[in-house]
Amino acid sequence: MSELLLNVKDLRTRFHTRDGLVHAVNGVSFFVKEGETLGIVGESGCGKSVTVMSILRLIPSPPGEVVSGEALYLGRDLLKMSNDEIRHIRGSQLSMVFQDPMTSFNPVMTIGHQVAEPLMAHQEMTRKQAYARAAELLNLVGIPNASERLGDYPHQFSGGMRQRAMIAMALSCNPPLFIADEPSTALDVTIQAQILDLVKHLRDEFGMAVIWITHDLGIIAGLADRVAVMYAGFIIEEAAVDDLYDHPSHPYTIGLLGSLPRMDESGQRRLTSIEGMPPVLYQPPTECPFLSRCTYKIDRCSKENPSLMPVDDDHRAACWVDTTTGKSRA
Repeated sequence: MSELLLNVKDLRTRFHTRDGLVHAVNGVSFFVKEGETLGIVGESGCGKSVTVMSILRLIPSPPGEVVSGEALYLGRDLLKMSNDEIRHIRGSQLSMVFQDPMTSFNPVMTIGHQVAEPLMAHQEMTRKQAYARAAELLNLVGIPNASERLGDYPHQFSGGMRQRAMIAMALSCNPPLFIADEPSTALDVTIQAQILDLVKHLRDEFGMAVIWITHDLGIIAGLADRVAVMYAGFIIEEAAVDDLYDHPSHPYTIGLLGSLPRMDESGQRRLTSIEGMPPVLYQPPTECPFLSRCTYKIDRCSKENPSLMPVDDDHRAACWVDTTTGKSRA
């Protein structure tokens, strides 16, 4: 059985704004095992990125604040580490790739220097060794003439090449856990497919665990082992990837899948949309946060916010209604 690599419990993060206190992450709990790929899915603003940035202690404070929770990495709580400890963990154990690589690279430093830097800092390599390894990594992620491109600056790379270089930098210390925050969103579909294939190949080659954050359920289908669906700062459904696609149990998940074209269905199916907008949580909700957009709602939904409840083995959903029958679960 795979060892538990990351175990997040009851994570809560909020932001102080001019308009009030925004409760961005509200009691999120999930785990990742060694070698496993977890997909975190939801529309923009649901708390996906804030969740992982809270775990890595990258939330700017102020205005952000991690109020409570645990993030146990191999049994050690990341949220209680000193700044030096978490900085070392971020560089050598947990690596993250962001959506826009142009804002992740320093524009006045060469690609070679930025890929080599973590090797010198965490692997105690000499400059010569680090640059040689940086060339190997850039070649590994598919950048041609890698050794000749070490002296190039980020603006001299295309968007797809910058993202590949960012992945090379993230993998430089062979991290057990690789976190990707919508790394292919800003790229065209051909480059998206290449980045996905690259991550799958590197995952299988290095045996690392992956957390892939996206709003696109189509990407997750061929990548993840398990999926956690987020809405309004809550995980509202979690299941094995095949189970989630075959038997979605939360109305929000059903709506997301209904808006996704599928190649495995015969005949024509009209794509649907989810009406309305997600709530801005200036107060923790006392009702289901999806209530105003839901077509399955019952009286209890307006009185009590449901927690995750078992649907099947390893499948849980936060809904008072059994969406297959339309009847109350309680």
